[in-house]
Amino acid sequence: MAIDILFKNGKIVTDSGIFKADVAVTGEKITAIAASIKPDPETTVIDCRSKLILPGAIDAHTHLAMPFGGTISSDDYETGTRSAACGGTTTVFDFILQDTGETFPDAIKRRDALAAPQAVVDYSFHLAVKDVHDKLLYTMEDAVKMGVPSFKVFMVYDFGVTDGVFYEVLEHSKSIGALIGVHAENNELVNYLSAKYAAEKKLSPWYHYLSRPEFVEGEADERAIHWAKATGAALYIVHLANAQGLRAVTKARDEGYPIFAETCPQYLNFTSDVYKRPDGRNFVCSPPIKGKASQKALWDGIARGDIATVATDHCPFLQKEKDWGKKDFRKIPNGCAGIENMYPYMLSEANKGHISYSKAVELCSTNVAKIFGLSHKKGAVEAGRDADIVVYDPLKRVTIKNKDMHGATDHTIWEGEYLRGYPVQTWSRGKLVAKDGKFLGQKGAGQFVACKPINLKTPDLRNL
Repeated sequence: MAIDILFKNGKIVTDSGIFKADVAVTGEKITAIAASIKPDPETTVIDCRSKLILPGAIDAHTHLAMPFGGTISSDDYETGTRSAACGGTTTVFDFILQDTGETFPDAIKRRDALAAPQAVVDYSFHLAVKDVHDKLLYTMEDAVKMGVPSFKVFMVYDFGVTDGVFYEVLEHSKSIGALIGVHAENNELVNYLSAKYAAEKKLSPWYHYLSRPEFVEGEADERAIHWAKATGAALYIVHLANAQGLRAVTKARDEGYPIFAETCPQYLNFTSDVYKRPDGRNFVCSPPIKGKASQKALWDGIARGDIATVATDHCPFLQKEKDWGKKDFRKIPNGCAGIENMYPYMLSEANKGHISYSKAVELCSTNVAKIFGLSHKKGAVEAGRDADIVVYDPLKRVTIKNKDMHGATDHTIWEGEYLRGYPVQTWSRGKLVAKDGKFLGQKGAGQFVACKPINLKTPDLRNL
């Protein structure tokens, strides 16, 4: 078999170690890995001397073109996936919010019609549950068969579900191979505290944090885990940001329950002090960024393996929209940009010695593929998998500036952050889509990736 592309002289990073080897690609697949591979006459050779060869990141949590807070998130499927590519992310999971009365397969078809012509790298979906009445619950199984076996419930917002619906969804998930994710915050307390601070004329962004204090998330995490235990269902806690919830995750995992936790780079890099800054409104997201103790707990949870993945919760809005809340935190659209910054940030932390490169790959790629049923195609530089490859230069130095980003957002909370090392090439299924900060891909080149149902008996998940 002829070799189309050959990555030579680099070091491959896996979730368990680093080794020197060449990587051969034919068509869209990795076809061979060996200490030394001889190119064919027509082979394109990529010299990776002094560089690392990584699997493309998989961002398990994005909100592209999402209606929220009276507007729509500023990145659509084209600009969002373009940003992803330039940051070394080659697969994104976007959330589909089910409409009232809509079957889950119809929701998938509706959003895929929007994504397919736009996406520049591969994509998949999670389904956000809104309505399960009149047998709509039972269309979950049809969605699983279509390759979307992951569902999310919101315990907050006006489109959130009741406790009873949450329990019903957990109960049903076991028989169909579905994984249930949860945005865990106590809605009643958020509403009460928001109204309380508004009545007291305390409306700066700092009160976004105080209206959703640490225990508001922690208590909801504990409840969600309790119900997952009671039903025997697997649970994936999205954007975990607090120490109390993490303690509950650790306890459940120590007891042998299939509880998986995700956190986000903003929680690892910033603390709640950002809400006191003049631009504090730009950091408003939910759950809010927490205090130093919770930040330390998250890093400790990563070290222990109790946090399984890192994702972005990418949901950016324009500055003029964030400015709606200059004088009232309740009017600030919740969400920040991060899709282009996740992998570079986590790899920079590895370069600085905070974590290992293998841990960064595990959190941002390999574990995501395992949990969401993509290990047959994604998540590792391995023969037989898609040629989603990132060439990383550990010697490159980058200070993040929004003007250098590739999305449709006019500001970033990452402005001025210094990174040690940076992705210099991103390949999506054997095609070069980004190089040295320039996007080289094509609109519509991304493909929907069908995920396999969750199977807790597989070694992949048993060992997480």
